[in-house]
Amino acid sequence: MVGKYARKIGTAALDVLFPPTCLLCNADVAQAGLVCTDCFGRLHPVVAPCCDACATPQTAQAYIGVDGLCPACERHHPLWAHARAAFLYDQASRDLILQLKYADRLENARFLANRMVQAGQDLLVSDAVLVPVPVHRWRLIGRRYNQAAILAWALARRTGLRCVPDALVRRKATSRLASFSPQERKAEMVDAIAVHGGRLSEFAGRSVVLVDDVLTTGATATVCTQVLLDAGAASVSLLVAGRVPAQKEVDLDFPVMETTM
Repeated sequence: MVGKYARKIGTAALDVLFPPTCLLCNADVAQAGLVCTDCFGRLHPVVAPCCDACATPQTAQAYIGVDGLCPACERHHPLWAHARAAFLYDQASRDLILQLKYADRLENARFLANRMVQAGQDLLVSDAVLVPVPVHRWRLIGRRYNQAAILAWALARRTGLRCVPDALVRRKATSRLASFSPQERKAEMVDAIAVHGGRLSEFAGRSVVLVDDVLTTGATATVCTQVLLDAGAASVSLLVAGRVPAQKEVDLDFPVMETTM
């Protein structure tokens, strides 16, 4: 109890010395780790109507079938069970995610994770295991951290769920897949991801929530899902910070210094 009050006093003192500012525009905010009202208005949370399987927002409820699926997923359901996204991947959410990914803005993970918990509350059941999408070791050396793992840990702190950050291993570095054809994506991802042999008992027979920053083509998520199911996971669902509209061409890894605030 004393420690709790001490932390509150310490936080209040820091707020006086270093007033909290918006994560996007540096305007004053009431509490650290938030965005201001204007910037929040630029964000677009993914809300109904949206597809249960791919988290893609739909223009009207009429485009959602009786099973909660968009027409594309009714024709060909993804390998995973469900998908949820906090935000549509547009300029504002893109800035938050790319700053986390490339500019060491780890404080953005707390804001994004809070919104991911709201979006994926039906997936974050008591026995679920959080597994981040892995990055290749050479990319990890360059960035110094895996942004998906940072988000997974933030989700674990908010939900109390088990996080297994090294459950999956990326065996080879892969090219950016957004501009590839479906056949090229499939070929590029062959043998790219595997399950860590020492982590099988962590998720065997349990529901897995695969965590990533952005969902676009689903090629990487499909391979991750397949190896998890092959290793004994009862089910796999996706939870991401941003969902790229299926019809939109987006350079997902546009350098953060070239984005506008």
